[in-house]
Amino acid sequence: MKSVSAILPLVSLLMLLCLKPSLRAETPAYQPELFQSTQLVYEDSFEGTLNTEVWEVRQSSTWTIQEGVLKGSQSSKEFQEKMVAKGDKAHAGFKPVIWLKKVPENFVCILRLRYDGAAYGKGFPLIDLGHHIHTLTFSEKATTLTLKKDVEKLVIETPLFSLNEWHDVAIELKKGSLILSIDGKKHRFESPNIDMTGQAQIDFKALDLGTCQIDHIQVWEGK
Repeated sequence: MKSVSAILPLVSLLMLLCLKPSLRAETPAYQPELFQSTQLVYEDSFEGTLNTEVWEVRQSSTWTIQEGVLKGSQSSKEFQEKMVAKGDKAHAGFKPVIWLKKVPENFVCILRLRYDGAAYGKGFPLIDLGHHIHTLTFSEKATTLTLKKDVEKLVIETPLFSLNEWHDVAIELKKGSLILSIDGKKHRFESPNIDMTGQAQIDFKALDLGTCQIDHIQVWEGK
C-alpha cells in the first residue's frame, strides 16, 4: 500500500487539473497604490446563479454562468428586430452589456476579463466607470480614458487589452487619480475630472456580435 505522503502529491495534482483554466495559473495578489487600506465589499467566483442584487443585465443581452465563468452574448433576434423597428438600434442588444452595481466611490476592482470578437473596427470593447461617466476604451493600438463623457480624453499606448484572450485587470479610482493594470502593466491617470461622486456602478460592454467573459471578481472600498 502506498504511503499517505506518496498519495498527497497526486491528489493535489488532480485538484489543480479540476480547476477552471483561468484559475490554474495563480497570479500574485494585487497591491493597491492609491489607498492605505481596503475593505472587501463584493466577491464572486460564479459558481451558482447570477446575483441580480449586484449585477444588472442590459439591452436584453444573454448572460449565463458556465463552468465558473460569467458569459455574455447578444440579445435574441426577436428583440433586435423589435428595437430596430422602433428606431433604437443602439439599444438592440447586438453587444452584451452588464452593470456591476453597488460600487464604492473610492474603489479597487480586480477581475479576469475577456472580450471576444472577429476584429476591432465596428466599435471597441469598453469599461464604463459610472454610467457613461469615465470610459476606458480598448483598441489594438491604444487605450483611451474619456472623462465625464467628453470633457477630457487621455490616450496611452500601453497597457493594451487584446481581443480573444484572458486578461488580469485591476482598476483603482479615487478623486483625481485612476490606475489601470492589465496583466501587471500599469498606467496612472491624473486629472481633477476623475471623480465617481454620485456614481455606484461599472459597466462592461463588448463588441457588436462579440462576447464578454468575466471570471473571479473582487471589489474593495479604498480608504
